[in-house]
Amino acid sequence: MTDEAEPVSVNISIDVPNIEEGVRFYVAAFGFSKLSEPVPGVFIMSAGSTNICLLEKRAGTKPSIHANDARHYERHWTPVHLDIHVENLAAALERAIKAGAKKEQVFENPGHGSAAFCSDPFGHGFCLIEKRR
Repeated sequence: MTDEAEPVSVNISIDVPNIEEGVRFYVAAFGFSKLSEPVPGVFIMSAGSTNICLLEKRAGTKPSIHANDARHYERHWTPVHLDIHVENLAAALERAIKAGAKKEQVFENPGHGSAAFCSDPFGHGFCLIEKRR
């Protein structure tokens, strides 16, 4: 018996209040493309080696029967977010903002690559990280 974990595949699920608006944003901002739509309100997309699953969940619904909080789509903090690695930070940031993202802060680091801290139109935080060779 070994202590090695089995290889896993990880997909990222993102709740959005409206599936069409979620799809529009993630396609326009980051170039995701449709893989499948297994049921209404569930849209699986891919960009590079990353898959995301957009899940339509209305504002005000509870994430579980045990939750005291309800879903809301104003800007909120969460310890889990997307880091999107890009070749050209300025161009990627402009594209994301045009799609509906909000720029919150830009961290300039010419030696290691700069980063932009943003949120999507649904309040979820994400970072654009500039790749450096």
